[in-house]
Order: sequence, then C-alpha cells, then structure tokens
Amino acid sequence: MNEKTLRALIEAGAIRKVRIIADGSLFHVEADTSVTTVTATTLAGSIKTWSTLDTCAKWVRGLGLGVVQINLARWTPDQRGLRL
Repeated sequence: MNEKTLRALIEAGAIRKVRIIADGSLFHVEADTSVTTVTATTLAGSIKTWSTLDTCAKWVRGLGLGVVQINLARWTPDQRGLRL
C-alpha cells in the first residue's frame, strides 16, 4: 500500500496498529486494518525499506502516528544487502 493510501486510512481511523519490522539490515512498515495486514510500498509497488530505524520512525511520525510497535528479532545491523 503506497504512502498516499496509507495516509488516507490513518486519517479515516481505519488503521489499528503499526509495526516497524527489521529484516537483516533493513526496516519496513506493516499496518493492521480491521480486515488485513498491509505493507508500505513505493509507487512502483515494491516494499518500501529504510536502512536506519530513525529514518523509518520519522517517516511513520510524518504520517501522523505517535505509537508504533518495533520488532527487532531479525535485525542484523552488520549484514549487507545485495545490490541487484
């Protein structure tokens, strides 16, 4: 779900919970609605990722959210991603 759609759902009160999830050295955002879980995506449709927790948190805060759950279970900060 792209930022514009996610922002509209937040403003409508349709988002129940937001999570920042670490996977390797990257972070992504998932949001729960009453029906399903959606992942933040770019306009091109790929999963939107951040390389640092603070930039991801700033993006979520910019959406108007102040409470978020952070999952660091699969965070490996020293891991380098493959550039394809």
